Amino acid sequence: MEVLIMAGQMLLGLSILVGLHEFGHFAAAKYFKIRVDKFYIFFDFLFPMPGVLNFALFKKKIGETEYGLGWFPLGGYVAIHGMIDETTDADQLAAEPQANEFRSKPAWQRLIVMLGGIIMNVLTGIVIFTALTFNYGEKYLPASEARYGVVPNKLGEEMGFRTGDKIVKINGRPFTEFDEVYSTDVMLGTNSYYTVDRNGQLLDIPIPKNFMDRLSDKDQTPFVLPLNPFVVDQVVSGSGAAKGGLQPNDQVTHVAGKRTQFFPELQEALKANAGKTVPVQILRNDQPQTLQIAVDEEGHIGFMPKSLLKEATRTYTLGQAIPAGTKKAFGVVTTQMKAFGKIFRGEASARKSLGGPMAIAQQYGGVWDWMRFWTLTGMLSMVLAFMNLLPIPALDGGHVLFLLYEMIAGRKPSDSFLENAQKVGMVMILGLMVFVIFNDFFKLLF
Repeated sequence: MEVLIMAGQMLLGLSILVGLHEFGHFAAAKYFKIRVDKFYIFFDFLFPMPGVLNFALFKKKIGETEYGLGWFPLGGYVAIHGMIDETTDADQLAAEPQANEFRSKPAWQRLIVMLGGIIMNVLTGIVIFTALTFNYGEKYLPASEARYGVVPNKLGEEMGFRTGDKIVKINGRPFTEFDEVYSTDVMLGTNSYYTVDRNGQLLDIPIPKNFMDRLSDKDQTPFVLPLNPFVVDQVVSGSGAAKGGLQPNDQVTHVAGKRTQFFPELQEALKANAGKTVPVQILRNDQPQTLQIAVDEEGHIGFMPKSLLKEATRTYTLGQAIPAGTKKAFGVVTTQMKAFGKIFRGEASARKSLGGPMAIAQQYGGVWDWMRFWTLTGMLSMVLAFMNLLPIPALDGGHVLFLLYEMIAGRKPSDSFLENAQKVGMVMILGLMVFVIFNDFFKLLF
């Protein structure tokens, strides 16, 4: 069931984004009185071969445009009359240009048509992040709440963190929200470092150059967590915790005689007693009790914790949410640019950093959470805009590059050149698609 929910969320999210992207091209073309032959969500052919397996799950012609739902769920397209793209080649444009064709319009109008999809994705991202910010505000953990220090995982320990370290500065400056520890500006920056208080002594911990490669391993994220006292939130039915009598709001104080004030201490104690039934001391309504609870082979007893650290919520008016949402949206693009920079400089691995459909589905998760759904969809909208703006033939950015050349040089490239460039771009895109899909399978298996 979780797999179906993951796939359903991914398909819904990408369908919304692809539909809006193609509508951007469609609306701009219609505004300039350019004929649009088709508007499809998904492809009605075996992409990228427009003459193979041509059929649609649904189609209806309204006016001069055929609207449809294709069978190949990899994106979507608008067939703009007189334009060389994945559905048209130069041989189909041998006749003289007609007034309602893309190629007969001024370069500035064609440029707006090609930018229409990117603009629509940017606006979608801004609207989504603005709505989320206005409706939900922003929850955050004040840095002052992390007063017990942090607990590092293996990567954090390799960086130099130790359990109980209190992070007091980031890049030499005090900070107010704990999430600033994970800021992409810090983690993708140059010569970034943390200052910690370790038993009264201040120490600087630098971020290594290969940090993003290591962080891309899911078991390394996050590299440090605030030490948090906790109580039981939910108990899994049929689990060792449920059978042993653990209840919501119980405070687990010891496992097999080992103190468990913080959740990482509990995890460590349970792993040390995996496969055993152990005495678990709790406080229930401030009264101590001892329960006998079976720990499974993976070191779990079956409950969800609730942190006792107090989160704060930052609220926004609509007027405040618009610039805040816009900043969040463009922050996604900035992060993408920095990540690509790391890859090109050899400081991050493309194999570890890039993900395809399976990775996207896993990000959506196996539980339908609308806030998570819209947050990830907003991020993907901005990523789609950024990727489409790359100057690669067959992407919108490639068309934009050739149109800018035409506007500057005063002449446009020949149709045969554009057709060949389109083919080269398609090979590049297909190569990338094959890489990310096989990379998804590789990461899943290994």
